[in-house]
Amino acid sequence: MSVSRRTVLASAAGVATACAATEQTAQAADHPASVTAVRVLRDAADYAVGKLAAVGPGVSAFPVGTKFEKWVYSQNGDWVGGFWPGTLWMAYLHSGDDAFRTLALDAAGRLAPRRYDTTTHDLGFLFSPSWVTAWRLTGDDKWRTGAVQAADSLLRRYNPRGHFIRAWGALNDPHNAGRIIIDTMMNLDLLAFASRQTGDEKYLRAAVDHANTAQRVFPRADGSTPHAFDLDPDTGAPVGPATVQGYSSSSCWSRGQAWGIYGFTTIYRRTGERQFLATAGRLADFALGALSGDWIPVWDYRAPQQPHDIKDASAGAIMACGLLDLSAATGRRHYREAALRLLVALSQTCLTRKSSRAEAVVARCTRNRPAEDGIEISLPYADYYLLEGILRVLEPQEVDRAIDLSTVPA
Repeated sequence: MSVSRRTVLASAAGVATACAATEQTAQAADHPASVTAVRVLRDAADYAVGKLAAVGPGVSAFPVGTKFEKWVYSQNGDWVGGFWPGTLWMAYLHSGDDAFRTLALDAAGRLAPRRYDTTTHDLGFLFSPSWVTAWRLTGDDKWRTGAVQAADSLLRRYNPRGHFIRAWGALNDPHNAGRIIIDTMMNLDLLAFASRQTGDEKYLRAAVDHANTAQRVFPRADGSTPHAFDLDPDTGAPVGPATVQGYSSSSCWSRGQAWGIYGFTTIYRRTGERQFLATAGRLADFALGALSGDWIPVWDYRAPQQPHDIKDASAGAIMACGLLDLSAATGRRHYREAALRLLVALSQTCLTRKSSRAEAVVARCTRNRPAEDGIEISLPYADYYLLEGILRVLEPQEVDRAIDLSTVPA
């Protein structure tokens, strides 16, 4: 796909865009959630806000996971630093309490040094839910400028010979020089944001190049995906699938599948290229077919003990957000119904309600099963995406204020 300067400038100026928040509001009116589902989701959101109000004032670093139900912290945010301020922003939207706004801005500010970090592809995870949202909700240009600076750092990881964004390793490190991972699909929107803000198509062009490469190598015939894929860094020629967090290179890590559903739908919304929407649909159809009756994803859909293996609630929360987007983009009601079932299941069976010790909102998450790291714990992105998903159902126009649900015309 070639992205014209006219398209980028039009998008940057806010011209000729259709608001997906409006589409989602209309769709919700046509296909409203049941009274029971609304009650369950509102109660879960209220629980999350209460938990954040109790825990938030004592948090001075970035939660990365729990140990014995208490947050463990990173000072620089690791790859998850954006989710803590992002969760606080969601709490602010739901409650209207300015205390959450203050906490969110303070937490986002502590990520400032990471704007110049060229050693990671995770700058979208770091700066989209924190700095981009801060700019959208406050109008303070320092957040917009900083997010564009982060996009500049991410752009340095783009390999123009292979047409991909390198996942891991320093820029001058030959190890993993050709490795891409499905997670990167979620970092592309920071590049799309930078093109809209600057009018420079180079960011979006790199994002589209990577998405095209990912679309070529990740989806299998049945719609499943591996966690990682190795390419020749000089030519982009495929070497083969790989994994770090999945059971094997031929399995399907559930959180990675969820990143793919959400990420391919988002790049469709920024480009209007229906091939990306079709890919998101294929990934969604596989994941929905792999769910067990409790609607909580196992950590890997092809691990030997599934569907009776350990769960990863974070995969369900991410997947629900992607399915809501996918339903709005395709008009297919069953994706929205599936998202509601996921959110209700998470709200009924995965919250930390029964523990007076717990500092997080969502339990039953798994960080890295092969490394035996973080099995059945809480994770900051589970809290974030659960709240995002719930508010997409209950208050889509408020969510659009924070994360931009707009779609360019096809």
